[in-house]
Amino acid sequence: MRTTARGQSPILMLDVIEVLSKNKVSYAIVGAMAASVHGQIRGSVDADAIISMKETEFTIENLEAAFKNLGLDVKLSYGDSEDPIALIIVLHDSFQNKVDLLVGIRGMSPDAFKRTIEFPFMGQPTHVVGVEDFIAMKLFAESALDIDDAKNAIAVSFEKIDFDLLRDLTARYGKRELEKLEQILFERE
Repeated sequence: MRTTARGQSPILMLDVIEVLSKNKVSYAIVGAMAASVHGQIRGSVDADAIISMKETEFTIENLEAAFKNLGLDVKLSYGDSEDPIALIIVLHDSFQNKVDLLVGIRGMSPDAFKRTIEFPFMGQPTHVVGVEDFIAMKLFAESALDIDDAKNAIAVSFEKIDFDLLRDLTARYGKRELEKLEQILFERE
């Protein structure tokens, strides 16, 4: 384990990524860490990633065991039929650093994992969700902070964004999210 104190959730993410990569579990960093890549650096007490088990024979139970073998406290939180996230795997180390792994986000494009960008973090290559997927996910999450993250990502990456792709990805989450996107783009003009 790389962590040595509380407040090192992004560092804990490196250990989590090592387990995911070793077992061919697709992942993409999201949340505050991705916001720092796509928009604005902001603090957070945890680190988040989305994962997909589709390309591996590894199971959730295997993953849970691998994280426990690493010395992490593991909690599985299954969503009900109304929940937009099927499963959240919550990981804590002995310092209470936290990583959330999100599985099965309703509306998310399965190709999101193919559009990740490689970003070095502490000398390690990591996969961060692509900017269009990031913005669409933030509009779906819809808290004031999430909307600000989407606006910041649009402002910082405006020249690089594929707006047709962004609209398609956002529409997968719903009409309301697409309307939010169009309003943000209209306000930029």
